[in-house]
Amino acid sequence: MQTITKRDVCEKIARKTENTHTIVKETVQLFLDELISELAQGHRIELRDFGVFEIRQRAARKARNPRTGAEAFVPAKNVVVFKVGKLMRERVSGTPQTAGG
Repeated sequence: MQTITKRDVCEKIARKTENTHTIVKETVQLFLDELISELAQGHRIELRDFGVFEIRQRAARKARNPRTGAEAFVPAKNVVVFKVGKLMRERVSGTPQTAGG
């Protein structure tokens, strides 16, 4: 499995749109910064066919250090959750989803 970086994505978009790498990189970064800002405000982000980003609160819990066996308290925290959209699910799985499934 190959790792694709933000730079790789920006280069592909720059080639396809005939824009400079700098303009594409700034646009992509602005998009990502806006996503982060909206999530930090507690907003849900829905990108049709791609997926949904939302914040969920993970409850506080007791954990155990596997090396020492000592108990530790892990406080509650907010985490970003992503639910994949229909088009992405179909493309990644390689099979179209049937109605109701």
